[in-house]
Amino acid sequence: MSLPLIIIGLLVLFVVYLISLYNSLVALRNRVGEAWSGIDVQLKRRASLIPNLMETVKGYATHEKEVFEKVTQARAGLMGASNPREAAEANNMLVGALKSLFAVAEAYPELKASENFKAFQNDLNDTEDKIAYSRQFYNANVLELNTKVEVFPNSLIANTFGFKKAEFFKASEEEKQDVKVSF
Repeated sequence: MSLPLIIIGLLVLFVVYLISLYNSLVALRNRVGEAWSGIDVQLKRRASLIPNLMETVKGYATHEKEVFEKVTQARAGLMGASNPREAAEANNMLVGALKSLFAVAEAYPELKASENFKAFQNDLNDTEDKIAYSRQFYNANVLELNTKVEVFPNSLIANTFGFKKAEFFKASEEEKQDVKVSF
């Protein structure tokens, strides 16, 4: 075999490797985007449920104005978030505000017995589960993309074509605390 054929063969293999790597990076970037949209859909779903839940609670607890204002502000922040970091921060604020709202509900036994309240609470719990799954799916895709972008020699090609690491969707310290339930 002649030297020029070996060189051409190696160049062809290198080009195939580059194309394969580029395509896999594009696929991973798109999966991260799709995973983020899953989180976004669930966060918007939760944000849509909150006004109905608040109206139900307001009927019973009219003097709890500060709690309702905090929930409303946190919801607005979540709706205005434009990237994973802002969404995570707004989500953390909303989680804290919702804890306060449910604490108010604890003080009103007739509210806890209300079918509307129970339905909204169940929908919210279902949405929280979906958010948790979406966050896990998103973070798994971010991990895969970030690893592929950072390892050598992929990092050389990724940097050349402008591929960047993505941000993880992180829980706040408050979300990591144990939840205290009392009956």
